[in-house]
Amino acid sequence: MSIRVFNPTSPGRRGGSTLNNEEITRSHSEKSLTRGKKSSGGRNNLGRRTSNHRGGGHKRSLRLIDSKRDKFDVPATVATIEYDPNRSANIALLHYHDGEKRYILAPLGLKVGDKISSSQRVIDAEIGCAMPMAVMPVGTIIHNIELEPGCGGQLVRSAGAQARLMSREGKYCTVELPSGELRRALSTCMATVGQVGNLDHGNINLGKAGRKRWLGQRPSSRGMAMNPVAHPMGGGEGRSKSGKQPQSKTGVLAKGGKTRNPNKPSSNLILRKRK
Repeated sequence: MSIRVFNPTSPGRRGGSTLNNEEITRSHSEKSLTRGKKSSGGRNNLGRRTSNHRGGGHKRSLRLIDSKRDKFDVPATVATIEYDPNRSANIALLHYHDGEKRYILAPLGLKVGDKISSSQRVIDAEIGCAMPMAVMPVGTIIHNIELEPGCGGQLVRSAGAQARLMSREGKYCTVELPSGELRRALSTCMATVGQVGNLDHGNINLGKAGRKRWLGQRPSSRGMAMNPVAHPMGGGEGRSKSGKQPQSKTGVLAKGGKTRNPNKPSSNLILRKRK
């Protein structure tokens, strides 16, 4: 997918760019797989703001994505490639031969009319097919990886992401994640063959503040520009960090601080930490 640059007809258009959307084959979603979505504005069930710089934005509807790929040994045909406002990757609508329809993440190279399937036995490792990592060839590029069998894909789901199946030993297999982390997972966990599509998603330039607001992202002020009462890094005569490390409004380290709980049970499954 290529990037289209706007003509500089206004200051907001001068640096702006967008995706060409040449892969998109349909502009509207499948109604039976769509649900309403209520915007939280960064607030929890008590109405208190727990996530800053969120709110507003265009109205969205939720697409139901099949992350488990548990419809085994039923072939499906790719009907459409569609845009999803709730994620960076595009989605593909599958028409199964028994009449059911489901959405999946659209891998790179998947086209309308392709035949794909999911199975728990050995099948051809074609793009978009899902199977347990126990029956995949070592070295396969994969995405939408489960952490527990049957829980649905949780890793490697954003646009352009890919992981690699490195090895198998006993009931575990080793996967290299996009961050460089080497992690073990049960070989019975499902994964999908291929790389997530929409590679140029991170290369676009919004061009103006209004496009940021359409996405539901509100403005943010630097902590150093605030008063001491409003932020740990605020205050000082002129520009001053006040002797503080970069941190959030609540005092959580923002750069370089370790945030992972060292007592997590899954820590022993990480063979090499991320870069």
